[in-house]
Amino acid sequence: MQNSILNGRYELERQIGEGGMARIYIGRDLRLNRRVAIKIPQQRLLGEADFLERFRHEAQAAAMLSHPNIVAIYDVGQDGDLHYIVMEYVDGVDLKTIINREAPLTITRALHLVEQIARGLHAAHRAGMIHRDVKPQNVLVTANGQAHVTDFGVAKSHLSTALTETGIAFGTVDYLSPEQAQGHPATVQSDLYALGVVLYEMLTGRLPFSGDTALAVAMKHVGEPPVAPRRLNPNIPVGLEGLILRMLAKDPAQRPRSAEEFAQLLSSYYQLASQETTINASISRPAAQSSANQPPRLSPTGTSGRLPVPPRPTTPRAPRQEGVGCGFFFIGLLLLTSVLAVVYLFSSGILTNLFARGSTTQATTPTPAVGQTDTPTPTPTSIISISVPNLVGLNSNDADQTVRQAQLLPVRLEANDPQVSFNQVVSQEPAPGTVIAPGSSITFTVSLGPRLVEMPDVTRVPVGIARQRLTAAGFIVEEIAEPSVSVDAGFVIRQLPSSGLRVPEGQSVTIVISQGDVVRFPDLIGLQRDQAEQLLSTTSGLILVYVDPQGRDRLADYDRFRDNEVVSAQIEGGRGVLNGDLLPRGSRIILGIKKPEQP
Repeated sequence: MQNSILNGRYELERQIGEGGMARIYIGRDLRLNRRVAIKIPQQRLLGEADFLERFRHEAQAAAMLSHPNIVAIYDVGQDGDLHYIVMEYVDGVDLKTIINREAPLTITRALHLVEQIARGLHAAHRAGMIHRDVKPQNVLVTANGQAHVTDFGVAKSHLSTALTETGIAFGTVDYLSPEQAQGHPATVQSDLYALGVVLYEMLTGRLPFSGDTALAVAMKHVGEPPVAPRRLNPNIPVGLEGLILRMLAKDPAQRPRSAEEFAQLLSSYYQLASQETTINASISRPAAQSSANQPPRLSPTGTSGRLPVPPRPTTPRAPRQEGVGCGFFFIGLLLLTSVLAVVYLFSSGILTNLFARGSTTQATTPTPAVGQTDTPTPTPTSIISISVPNLVGLNSNDADQTVRQAQLLPVRLEANDPQVSFNQVVSQEPAPGTVIAPGSSITFTVSLGPRLVEMPDVTRVPVGIARQRLTAAGFIVEEIAEPSVSVDAGFVIRQLPSSGLRVPEGQSVTIVISQGDVVRFPDLIGLQRDQAEQLLSTTSGLILVYVDPQGRDRLADYDRFRDNEVVSAQIEGGRGVLNGDLLPRGSRIILGIKKPEQP
């Protein structure tokens, strides 16, 4: 590296990383005296005009992002033919190194990191930027566990003029979404798919798909289901497995609607591990006690471990009357009545319900007749009742298996639910904890996710009509404005997601609205005259026609400014201009500067 100091401000210390598109250096901002990271494109790419234009535009777009989980962009510049980006320096290691060294990570740690990544991506998505290369190599983790998403070098934003929007030329094939592998544009759901692969890898220690060539891996993303994560790591809660598989859905519409929604879902899975432990315990308990023809094992207190059934209340006996014949008559009549009552209760189901209110009971043995022994004859079988397990939050397969293991009959229903993840149990009947007889039915309803609605096409439509159409279809409209040479002001340039896709009802739709053929006035006011003239000369669409020196007689607060400082700007023959204003292309600019006083 010949240039050790870029533009007299950024000192390069040493190289700390290199990729196919750029090298990363540790450096120091000499003006602000702070450590920074400096990204410089590979030498072979400096001659490609399209790449340099994309490099500059994407850096400017990323610089607009401000979030604790995104590496901040401080500056974009050029020193001779050397282009560079100055970024926040994060003292940590990339997530790929952590995975290679420690995977599988604990559930708590993995969810903590992925939630931070999701919130960083959501900030980018709200700004109209799709990362397109989410992978653990692009996540830096500090010693205290804070995650920072970096490298938006292949990101696609509303400022981009890049021509390449499809195909697999960008990104890493191990984390490539099915739609990108098929040549379709990347969307918010494409970033979520890649983040699902990252979470899968963190919790299992392996990627969901591998192959001998990049093309083979890409085709597996398109058409092959991944191995269920719990087969590789049984400690993963079933509900979390369902969310991972939803993130890896081939159809983007089946994935979460946004990174923010995904981040919120993650917090609920901290409780599923303990919930599943409770469910497994309730499953194994009746299995251990269901051996036929074996007496129940006694607890340390001498009981069988079943809930005790209180003794039936007895009617006080009347004083014994003399006369044996009369006594036998009443005893026989009482026995006959008891037998008929038992038969009636069994046939009507009442006795079964009475048994269900306890845990496990035995039929009452009739009082022995006169002359019989006092040893009761036990009933041949026991009537067992079962506590209904909790199915809510499980995926459909695990819910079905849990019901069958409890010796019950599963009945599955399906319904759309915008609040519950796809393929997870929304509700059940009877409720958890209800005591029922073996072989009874449990009906559980599985979520199909939110109702899918076809996205209307609102491109090249006036913004008012576009907003009305999208709102009527049940979508939330977010608007971003940007200049356009080809689309008139007030019309929609493009939309995200694209038209024709079936997306969840209520999802946010971003429309990019044209501001017309305008140019943003650079931050010239406050610069020195030579700096302002140089910057304005490189701004396409604006023309510097005159520099107006202003002395003490014309400039208010004359002593507040430096000599030759730009104090004002205006369009020739028109209005004044401030930094950042949008001006018609071809505007002719007059700069006012402080005129130095003669000694």
